[in-house]
Amino acid sequence: MSDEANLFIGLAGTLAGASAIAGVLSWRSPKPLPSTLTNLNARIKAWWIMVAAISIAFLFGKGGVVVLFAFISFAALREYVTLTSTRHADRWTLLGMFLIVIPAQYYLIWIDWYGLYSIFIPVYCFLAMPAITAIRGDTAHFLERVSEQQWGLMLAVYCISHVPALVTLPIPGNDGRGLLLIAFLIATVQGSDVLQYVFGKLFGKHRLSPNVSPSKTWEGLIGGIASASLLGAGLSWLTPFSPLEAGVLAALSCIMGFFGGLVASAIKRDRGVKDWGQMIEGHGGMLDRADSLVFAAPIFFHIVRYAWT
Repeated sequence: MSDEANLFIGLAGTLAGASAIAGVLSWRSPKPLPSTLTNLNARIKAWWIMVAAISIAFLFGKGGVVVLFAFISFAALREYVTLTSTRHADRWTLLGMFLIVIPAQYYLIWIDWYGLYSIFIPVYCFLAMPAITAIRGDTAHFLERVSEQQWGLMLAVYCISHVPALVTLPIPGNDGRGLLLIAFLIATVQGSDVLQYVFGKLFGKHRLSPNVSPSKTWEGLIGGIASASLLGAGLSWLTPFSPLEAGVLAALSCIMGFFGGLVASAIKRDRGVKDWGQMIEGHGGMLDRADSLVFAAPIFFHIVRYAWT
């Protein structure tokens, strides 16, 4: 049995166990169910759907993963744009972001043109966007509008696109196992999110940044990252790394994932919303699930590219 099959059988078993526990708790609880159990059931259901989507993408290999994350970027950018200040003069820039930039970025990853996809958005798009907006002649809040659009492309497209780009890395002795690098990154970073929540609920006393995210504590952060690092070491069989290297990379990725979530929370606070959207039941919007990958993916990608290829 392949490593991919072992991984997804393990994930399915874990979710099946979680579903069974949630089912027993729901059966024994008074009706109507308390909000905590309702939220737990919704989250488990959402995880089943997300794992199924990733599994289907993995079945189609590199192409399936590229298409999946292009869709994730499209949905995340849509959520982001709904919270920004736009004017009629921005319509061509916005259309270009969705209909040109996203397909072009992911096509460049598909054909493995690293020299261009690594600079396409932060150089060419960043120069073109203010120029197009200036031609339209509407200077009201010009700097704010352009900056928001550029930052949206960085968050929702450029950074997230580094996840499927992991498949293209020519790591000696790791041929045909690029998909497992993606699985390793997602498992450790998303696992860290869950573990930080658990440790925070069990031991959290000292708030880390109460004005940005009141639920985040130092105890949750330290416990979550430490345990996710151990998880990464245990998942080293998915990667070309030794257990120590896998643990260190997991720790760095989870730290960056924490900062990604914190920055996303700061943006939502600024806009006065709790979630980016309602696309995923129990989880909010697409960016609510992908925010930790936004900061983690490019750092993980470039460390692996420069140290192992």
